[in-house]
Amino acid sequence: MSDLIVSSYNIHKAVGTDMRRDPTRTVQVIQEIGADIVALQEVDRRFGDRRGVLDPEMLHSVTGLVPVALTDRLGARAHGWHGNLLLLHGGAEVEEARAVTLPGLEPRGAIVADIRINGQPLRVITAHLGLLHQSRLLQARFLSKVIEEGDGRPTLVMGDFNEWRLGAGCSLMPLRRELRAVKRSAQTIASFPAQMPVLPLDRIIGCRRAEIGDLRIHDSILARKASDHLPIRAALNLPRVQSAVM
Repeated sequence: MSDLIVSSYNIHKAVGTDMRRDPTRTVQVIQEIGADIVALQEVDRRFGDRRGVLDPEMLHSVTGLVPVALTDRLGARAHGWHGNLLLLHGGAEVEEARAVTLPGLEPRGAIVADIRINGQPLRVITAHLGLLHQSRLLQARFLSKVIEEGDGRPTLVMGDFNEWRLGAGCSLMPLRRELRAVKRSAQTIASFPAQMPVLPLDRIIGCRRAEIGDLRIHDSILARKASDHLPIRAALNLPRVQSAVM
């Protein structure tokens, strides 16, 4: 099938490098990316009522993207789960979506969504991993089990992993059997800090049947102001299959 455009973006609660909270600017950056599937991090405030910082109706009107609905939320006014939100363009069907709590010292979570897009089955996992190496190891082990328990459909994992290393020191080592995440040949690109990116904290990772190509940062004048992270984007190629179970 033809390539899909996928993206991951830590929006920093819509607070830009100028220290202004401007959700409209954030939505404009998402529109610039033009992706079919978008994983967002830090879409909700971390304390209090955990309210989301975006306007979902405006987001859909401007970008055509729709949030994946979740039964579990940390507050009635939250958009996502522990700040994670998954957005899909028209033509995508959500078969099942669940919020999972990740282990570790900090409160962290992930969204696991089984979808069909252009008729093709795909599991999408979006997560924001912890700041501590040991916590990230635990979280990677947890996600590895989630992937292994799937029905065999291709898997795409996106998010802010707070990990810049590859090889033996990488905290994503538990994912190495399932995903192209750890080897020094893995695709990464510096996305943080936005005004002068040096660390590849944000990742888009596919399994052997979810081929990632053309990985790049989305670098625009607006993106450099809208968050402390630059969005990353890639082309995703899926095999054409007749059934969700492979």
